[in-house]
Amino acid sequence: MPNLKEIRGRIQSVASIMQITRAMKMVSAAKLKKAKDALSNIHPYAQKIEDLLTTFSSEVDSGDLSGYLQESRSQPKLIIAISSNRGLCGGFNASIARMVIHQMIPLDQPVPYLLTIGKKARDLLSAHFQIYQDHSTLFDSISYTKIALFCNVLIDQFLQKYFHSIHLVYNRFKNAAVQEVISEQILPIEIPEKSPDSLQMDYLLEPSKTDLLNELIPKAIKIHLFNAILESYAAEQGARMSAMHKATDNASDLKSELLLIYNKARQTAITKEILEIVGGAEALNS
Repeated sequence: MPNLKEIRGRIQSVASIMQITRAMKMVSAAKLKKAKDALSNIHPYAQKIEDLLTTFSSEVDSGDLSGYLQESRSQPKLIIAISSNRGLCGGFNASIARMVIHQMIPLDQPVPYLLTIGKKARDLLSAHFQIYQDHSTLFDSISYTKIALFCNVLIDQFLQKYFHSIHLVYNRFKNAAVQEVISEQILPIEIPEKSPDSLQMDYLLEPSKTDLLNELIPKAIKIHLFNAILESYAAEQGARMSAMHKATDNASDLKSELLLIYNKARQTAITKEILEIVGGAEALNS
């Protein structure tokens, strides 16, 4: 059994870890609230753009959409893996790596390009694949302006037939304890089908519907990528908050066990000292 000094040192170490994990949980909870507010602000705008695309695209010839619907079979696809820049968030980053590894093994197509947003995805995947580009700095300060500029480059490269298609892999936020790994295609765009029960409205447009769609589609792609990054950021904070909550509970249980061991060792030491005193007194009396 370790001596009392060693046990006290372990108890102090566990108590310090509990303070750190509890503070990280509180910080993640505050960041999660801000991320959820940002998501609630962008969702109505993104939904309205999708509704407009659904409404107008059904009335426009797909050949007039400047290549947004076309794909080049001879080129590899681009996979964008969105993770986090920091760890201590459970299996958040490992789930992204597993999904990307599954998609990076083509059967009858060229090897895909891999672009990472997040240092953890870069570190986990660079050991297996060559990273085409890394844009982890987008997480330094998430803003629509930075993401729109980044997305413009991707759209131009797709229109110039650099890629067969562009896919996103990220964690979608469901709640603080649950994140869902999503893999979805952003280019070429897939126009959602209009519901037969949807309200038919007659719009008077200036300029034409084709010109409007050619302006609306890039904006929809930028909003989609921006929303995916916000979803991933919110999911990261939720995963870290849950992980730190579990770590705090485990540290509390470990501290209780160490206190029990300490008290037993202390009681044993006291009993031993009492026996030595009694034995010494009896020896003097005899």
